[in-house]
Amino acid sequence: MTNKLITPFIIFLFSSILNLFIKPSNASTTYNVLTFGAKPNGQIDATQSFLNAWRAACTSVEPATIYVPKGRYLIKEATFRGPCKSKITVKIDGTLVAPLDYWGIGNSGYWILFIKVDGISVIGGSIDAKGDGFWACRKSGNNNCPVGARSITFNWANDVVVSGLLSINSQVTHLVINSCNNVMVKNVKVIAPDQSPNTDGIHVQSSTNVTIIGCRIKTGDDCISIGPGTRNLWMENILCGPGHGVSIGSLGREYEEDGVQNVTLSYSIFTGSDNGLRIKSWARPSTSFVKNINYRNIVMKYVDNPIIIDQNYCPNNKNCPQQTSGVKISDVIYKNIEGTSTTEVAMNFDCSPSNPCQGIQIQDIKLTYMNKKAKSFCNNIQGTKKGVIWPATCI
Repeated sequence: MTNKLITPFIIFLFSSILNLFIKPSNASTTYNVLTFGAKPNGQIDATQSFLNAWRAACTSVEPATIYVPKGRYLIKEATFRGPCKSKITVKIDGTLVAPLDYWGIGNSGYWILFIKVDGISVIGGSIDAKGDGFWACRKSGNNNCPVGARSITFNWANDVVVSGLLSINSQVTHLVINSCNNVMVKNVKVIAPDQSPNTDGIHVQSSTNVTIIGCRIKTGDDCISIGPGTRNLWMENILCGPGHGVSIGSLGREYEEDGVQNVTLSYSIFTGSDNGLRIKSWARPSTSFVKNINYRNIVMKYVDNPIIIDQNYCPNNKNCPQQTSGVKISDVIYKNIEGTSTTEVAMNFDCSPSNPCQGIQIQDIKLTYMNKKAKSFCNNIQGTKKGVIWPATCI
């Protein structure tokens, strides 16, 4: 063999051997839950297998993927805890199912919980909490029902992505974002009956820089609920209904309470929902507030209360405080909102007498009451109007 042939051969051989030992910096290690003993038949408890896969991924110094193949996996209460050494992606092609006995997850408060994890992505798949048994217990008036479990929760997590997930029949709230920063929720679907109690689709609280895009939510409570401490929330292309609309609040239940600010909802459609754009607070003293809210380019299709501010919130009229709300609402914009109300009062601004709503702006509103003229109601509100306004505003 000549030197001209030997030299390239040696270089090729050396490179091949080197590649066996050196991985590229963007390499990712995959942990298949089947390898850890999970059975995809929906009958054998796979919880520990998932937790073992998580433990391996969490200690990996390289970005890791936990892979859930097609099939049904029986999962009981599971906490996936950080901090972890690198980013983790949970790629789901199958369905996670809760036990038929609602006590199997119902007394924990959580079904699937990610806590103190940075750089976590949950991609695809379905989760079915089988909540109908729990709802039946609650509706029966039985005082011995469990508290109910949220289906998937992120607590104290940063740089979170939830994409393409389907959540079915959660016992209570489907998806919770709590005390998180930099969160992307996209193309998520939520399904539960319109009479299923407390089944909020997505709940955000004490979190900053959250984006919710392209989500389809059909449920028995708020499609999206926004709690104290939420800042910089962007929502776009949301389909809501049935459900209770997109709600800020309820706020002001406690005296010392953080507020909500910098929230935008745009290019969204409400169909057959109890409410559209709702801000609600308890009628009692509070340090809470709502400011810099922007609703624009919204369509209402047969919605009971398309636009509503309710500062006398008291569900079921039980134990109402009968005071005035201390929650300060200011700088709320309603722009280019049109459609049909199923109640005569399409715009209802019932603000606090001790803290009137200020800086409310309405522009280009076209809401009718079953193809007739609708009405508006104003109480303790200051603001401006611009463009065509149907119904005639009382601001």
